[in-house]
Amino acid sequence: MTTATSSIQPKQGDAAGINWPLLALAVGAFGIGTTEFAPMGLLPVIAEGVNVSIPTAGLLVSAYAIGVMIGAPVMTLTFSRFGKRTALMLLMSIFTIGNLLSALSPDYWTLLAARLVTSLNHGAFFGLGSIVAASVVPKEKQASAVATMFMGLTIANIGGVPAATWIGQQIGWRMAFAGTAGLGLIAIAALWLALPRGEAGTMPDVRRELRVLTRPAVLLAMATTVMGAGAMFTLYTYVAPTLTELTGASEGFVTLALVLIGVGFTIGNGLGGKLADWSLNGATRIFLGALALIMLALPFVLSSHVGAAIGLVVWGAAAFAIVPPVQMRVMQAASEAPGLASSINVGAFNLGNALGAAVGGAVISLGLGYAAVPVAGGLLAAAGLGLVWLGRARPKLRACEA
Repeated sequence: MTTATSSIQPKQGDAAGINWPLLALAVGAFGIGTTEFAPMGLLPVIAEGVNVSIPTAGLLVSAYAIGVMIGAPVMTLTFSRFGKRTALMLLMSIFTIGNLLSALSPDYWTLLAARLVTSLNHGAFFGLGSIVAASVVPKEKQASAVATMFMGLTIANIGGVPAATWIGQQIGWRMAFAGTAGLGLIAIAALWLALPRGEAGTMPDVRRELRVLTRPAVLLAMATTVMGAGAMFTLYTYVAPTLTELTGASEGFVTLALVLIGVGFTIGNGLGGKLADWSLNGATRIFLGALALIMLALPFVLSSHVGAAIGLVVWGAAAFAIVPPVQMRVMQAASEAPGLASSINVGAFNLGNALGAAVGGAVISLGLGYAAVPVAGGLLAAAGLGLVWLGRARPKLRACEA
């Protein structure tokens, strides 16, 4: 099975050029992005609502990331027996139930369990969704198609997350989760309308697919994903205190900065998809190199409000431009098990998130100052670039070249 093959043949675009399957996948990604990132802005409100400290409430974010890493392979193998349309709808049903449980949670531990339930759909949705996205366009546009699905995730940082944060602050955090559950219902309807029934799935050969994932090419590609995501989240996790310290930013400017980062994510996602259609390894090298240089320059750029505004858009673009090429690299390196590999690669993103947060926290704890935070992220990006060059030097990895 290749990345362009799927047991489903979705409806194609209409006369207006709209690719309805990609739009439906983007709607699901928008909901997932909203539920993943909204709690970060609502931690004080949630902490007060369930009578715990803010650091304890922060474990809700960690629990979600852990659930993504665990759920990605388990849910992908579980739902592979169904057709892609049915599997994606079932995954969004888990998303909807998890958010409803979060809204109804009477205490902290119930909320923690609900967040774990919500996270189980994440990796499998993006993994199986990437297969569907790649199957509805010509081969030379597959990376752009995957980027279109991830566009929903980036747009969530511009619209969905701020909206959920505002609702949570003004009406209550339970209503924010309830509203996000509504996004799940919309996504289920969109997938039902855009994706025809297709063929039934088959039981996967678990041993064979797991053997594919042990290939050096696949492991190096996933390690590159971890380094790229780690570079991004080294700064993203601590962007608010970094801006406060280096830029003298007010709360209002920090909010604006988060929106600008979301704009950069969206720009970079589209750019990454287009350049990855040209060359997967080439795009990965270019963007990792650019991200390393930009992060090394950020301590100087963040010294003014104008510099910070421009720098964060450019940084966001470089950071998220990495996503489409590294996702496609893994899918091609593990062409016999692209669904499982793609799902686990989403888990690798979350591992990178945890790595970046740990590295940034260590830099601060060691007293190196907030100016050293983006520098540390730049070093992780450089490490990812080194892994790409290492992979290029191995004959078995040359098949990843577009």
